[in-house]
Amino acid sequence: MRTSRQVAIAGAAAACAVAVGLAVALAWPAGHGGRPGHGGRAHTRRPARAAAAPELPGGGLSPAQLRMAYDLGPLLRDGIDGKGQTIVIVDPFGTPAIYRDLAVFDKQFGLPAPPSLRVIQPAGPVPPYRRTVSRSLSAGETILDVEAAHVMAPGASILLAETPAAENEGRSGFPQIVTAEEYVIRHHLGGVISQSFGATEQTFRSGSALRQLRGAYLLAARPGYQVTVLAATGDVGAAGMTYGMNSYFRTPAVDWPASDPLVTAVGGTQLDLTRAGTSRRPDVAWNDGGGGRSAVFARPAYQDGVAGIAGQDRGIPDVSMDASCASGMDVYGNDGGSAADPAAWSVACGTSLATPLFAGIVALADQEAGHPLGLINPALYRMAAAHDRGIVDITRGDNTFESVHGFRARRGYDLASGLGTINAAYFVPELAKLAGQQRLAGQQR
Repeated sequence: MRTSRQVAIAGAAAACAVAVGLAVALAWPAGHGGRPGHGGRAHTRRPARAAAAPELPGGGLSPAQLRMAYDLGPLLRDGIDGKGQTIVIVDPFGTPAIYRDLAVFDKQFGLPAPPSLRVIQPAGPVPPYRRTVSRSLSAGETILDVEAAHVMAPGASILLAETPAAENEGRSGFPQIVTAEEYVIRHHLGGVISQSFGATEQTFRSGSALRQLRGAYLLAARPGYQVTVLAATGDVGAAGMTYGMNSYFRTPAVDWPASDPLVTAVGGTQLDLTRAGTSRRPDVAWNDGGGGRSAVFARPAYQDGVAGIAGQDRGIPDVSMDASCASGMDVYGNDGGSAADPAAWSVACGTSLATPLFAGIVALADQEAGHPLGLINPALYRMAAAHDRGIVDITRGDNTFESVHGFRARRGYDLASGLGTINAAYFVPELAKLAGQQRLAGQQR
């Protein structure tokens, strides 16, 4: 499993980190296209201070800019801020500094502390922290996940579920993740689970071996639980990392759990914002955002309306949020570039940013509805088919990765951006209403 911070390979001048959904990087220069470093591999380093906007410590986007970009203002003014909801962040190893790091982040941007920030280790105790590159990367991923979710839903509580094992593509680590998630679901500890990790489907020993790890998602979809589960689609475009994470497959591939029909797959976009957070031009599909057709799962019924694009297979992503390194978010903590790095400001990007951002949006919709919404994918596709204003189509960009020919964004559903991105002021009440009706109908069957 690559966390979005682990797409990591040493470069000629500095250590790099390769990841499924996260890169901590410089805000890439104009004209760079948002691709993080040579070959699409995500460099992890702190931004040069000279390049930073005066009011932003890391040079990335601020919480205020992101909230403006997704039109959260009307919701926050109406008290829809995630109050009464809990966002569950699942991360291997986590970080012992999360309380301090989030407090520094909140103070810098004038954000309230979450009502509760709690850490649990239901799959077993995490080994004591040692300053290795692996643990530093895990800490950086955790910091991003928590801070990004908190930006979008400042009134929601956050539960960080840490697991005690690293995962190397499809060979290890996932059993502990399943154990942790099943514990969270069975004990009703949160309404939405954010996962910024994944493994290329082809790195599992077989399709049946992969399917045996679906227990948490099957449980989450049951009427007695109704937990929404999200996953990052990855940061190597239409390609997929091989088992050793030192190369990639030469034909299109997708990551699981994003490819699971019971999971909402969150892809990536690139934003172009003013200092105030207004858009200079429409969002585009991020060229390293994961997307394509599953080799394991057939097309679910809720994608029948986009069969012309998905074919007979599960297509991902479902929805997309900011992921480009040209529009990354300021974060505070250890950026994972080196085991010796102390906590500092840096810029985070990748679908590991997109996924917790969207988890915050789901928490707002849960509050609006008055209950967790469960599997939201059927509602998303119905909203798009009805041309609801909350779904914003992405019509430019593609996710070709080096020699792996990807998919272009187009009108309607596509395999680069999914259904598109969101306008939260419309999306949250629309989703709350439609998914709430869907949930009620399921309980009455």
